[in-house]
Amino acid sequence: MTTETPTGIETPAPAPPGPGSRAPRVRLVWTALRNAWRTLTSMRTALILLFLLAVAALPGALLPQRSLNQSLVDSYFTQYPAIAPVLDKLDFFDVFASPWFAAIYLLLMVSLVGCVLPRAWEHLKNTRARPVAVPRNLARLPHHDTLTLDMDVDEAAARVRTRLKGWRRTEAEVGDGRTFSAEKGYLREAGNLVFHLSLIGLLIGFAAGKLWGYDGQVIVMSDGGQFCNTGILGYDSFNAGLRVDGTDLQPFCIKVDDFKATYLPSGQADSYNATLGYQTTADLNDGSQQWRPFPLAVNNPLRLDGSRVYLLNHGYAPRFTVTFPDGQKRTGEVQWKPVDTTTYLSQGATKFARPGVTSEAERLKTGLAITGLFAPTTSGGTVVTSVFPALDDPEVAVDVLQGDLGLDDGRGQSIFEVDQSKVDSGALKQVARANLVPGQSLTLADGTIVTFDDVRQWVALQVSHDPGQDAVLVFAILLLVGLFASLTIRRRRFWARLTPVTGEDGTKRTVVEIGGLARTDRAGYGEEFDRLRTDLAHDEKDS
Repeated sequence: MTTETPTGIETPAPAPPGPGSRAPRVRLVWTALRNAWRTLTSMRTALILLFLLAVAALPGALLPQRSLNQSLVDSYFTQYPAIAPVLDKLDFFDVFASPWFAAIYLLLMVSLVGCVLPRAWEHLKNTRARPVAVPRNLARLPHHDTLTLDMDVDEAAARVRTRLKGWRRTEAEVGDGRTFSAEKGYLREAGNLVFHLSLIGLLIGFAAGKLWGYDGQVIVMSDGGQFCNTGILGYDSFNAGLRVDGTDLQPFCIKVDDFKATYLPSGQADSYNATLGYQTTADLNDGSQQWRPFPLAVNNPLRLDGSRVYLLNHGYAPRFTVTFPDGQKRTGEVQWKPVDTTTYLSQGATKFARPGVTSEAERLKTGLAITGLFAPTTSGGTVVTSVFPALDDPEVAVDVLQGDLGLDDGRGQSIFEVDQSKVDSGALKQVARANLVPGQSLTLADGTIVTFDDVRQWVALQVSHDPGQDAVLVFAILLLVGLFASLTIRRRRFWARLTPVTGEDGTKRTVVEIGGLARTDRAGYGEEFDRLRTDLAHDEKDS
């Protein structure tokens, strides 16, 4: 096939792209990506993703979460052994840290940003736009009228300017006449702009909290127990943000001077109150030995150095003294875990290594563990049980175990219990059992004396650090302000065309055509237009 040029010379026609040509494939890929981006950044997609995020968060509200309470998750596995493993594989016990929840969240963020930024740009252009020119036929507008003023065009224009004070307006000369275009309510567009930008600011604030924030839980003894936020090793559990490695925490220290819990007659907790002393980063840098007092309560967290300290719970720590046959004494005081949150019946294990033993074989035989149940208010029966959560009549039922505690195995173990494998293998054996009240003792066969000295309370604290919380608060307030402005401010337009006429008696008059249009579906502009018309028609000489 050939083509003919204007000069008459025939030239070969360009060959169609072969099957190996990359241009069509690149164009198809680009078109697919462009359409996918447009779909993702549409308001409809954003609303669908927001709905999906709400649905995805339901398991986190209905099922126990490991990040909040591991014991409740373990209890759920015990109660529902068939379905719990399936839910665990779907990350239903770690919903907010699961990949599928993060995917929905990230898609929603991208969709909102891609949807909001163009809209914000449009609103910014609208806030700077000039009023629309005067329509050709004002009589077609919802609000319109024609007035004849007994004055020339200059006087009529001055009256229009006076009546349009506070409006954004433009003025133009058309032949011998004048035209006015005015608009009011531009703050509505400013409110829309603030709302959309604040929404993006909220997303950035939440993202900053997820990246550089952290929270950790720690148990501190009352009556002088201390905790310092200097590293993750001081925490019992620690949840770090994606950009937090735990080596650069803001240092501060807390001392629990006292703790008091009050209960209703039914045993339900009425209030938790802890008297704290704290030292900020500046106090630690200055070497100050002074502690600043603070009354910590459930709904009254301590805020310092960008972190918040919450009071979560409390419990009891029985104190035991072991007197070994050679006269050496060791005192142990470890928190015991509540197994009944109504009566605070607690269980735990206080472990002792016999002092002065250097032989590894001997050390594996002489370890001592005091395990059992503790009742803050005992029932007084043979079987120790608690009838009230307050520390009114404490009693402990102990099993004394002797042998290999597994402390030299190099494996971590719970402070609340002994290594059950040691018990099953016979390396750790029960050597005594007794019910004790404070001050009572029991003597083992080798002459070792175990004394139940007293009980001290402990408090569970949570430290939360969120560098984006101030930004979230500011942008949340701005979002509400912008939303209020966009919903309450009415945007309306007003036009006037002034045409000079000369009467039969030679008097100069001005025909004023006016029109108005409300840009929002709100009532009230009709009354405002009528007031403008009346003011324009009103002759100040008559007043």
